Amino acid sequence: MPYPNGLEWRAREPKPLMALNPTSNSQKRLGILISGRGSNMAALAEAVRKGRIPNAEIAIVISDKPLAAGLDRARELGFQTRLIERAGRSREEHDRETVDVLREHDVDFVCLAGYMRLLSTYFIEAFRNRILNIHPSLLPCFPGLDAQRQAIAHGVKWSGCTVHLVDETLDGGPIIGQRALPVLDEDTEESLSARILEQEHELYAEAVALVVSGDYRVVGRRVMKVRQALLPVTD
Repeated sequence: MPYPNGLEWRAREPKPLMALNPTSNSQKRLGILISGRGSNMAALAEAVRKGRIPNAEIAIVISDKPLAAGLDRARELGFQTRLIERAGRSREEHDRETVDVLREHDVDFVCLAGYMRLLSTYFIEAFRNRILNIHPSLLPCFPGLDAQRQAIAHGVKWSGCTVHLVDETLDGGPIIGQRALPVLDEDTEESLSARILEQEHELYAEAVALVVSGDYRVVGRRVMKVRQALLPVTD
């Protein structure tokens, strides 16, 4: 179809972000990284079990904290676990061991689920565009720690959660999905956190299912759930 600017538009199948076959039934292996109680890890496990994340399995759960309650929770759910402490090591030294363990378990995608550590460039390059994170705010608002406290302090009327691909920026990678909810006048940091967490458990499963399916494209900073995109043809 011609347009006034001389460009012709037609449906074209773009190259996928990753070399995945969206129609493949092969199981994709997830590695989940935690630092605390592991509630999002458990929610992902439940979603996998119930088929809400088709063609996926949890290969390994890793924590950087020896007292993380999520480790015991993961073992109770029957998953392999590994403790990789970071004390006394540089970020890259710690990340190299973590990447080695993920590779040992043939992990396809890495899910950060309350993992309280910034990743090194080495880690990000090892799993470029295959690391997901969930954050308790509507990014790009309130990145970093204490997002719910920031939302209350700024008096925003809406907050929520975001799942995004991880890059070298702080909570700044392309956004896969978001859930919004109102900030109530009576909300405290604790009550807002609890309501956002309920949405996190639903959203993270949806985002992981999309990425595992391969049925998406990243156009600029937009993650689009489409098999075809309208692209300008200039030749």
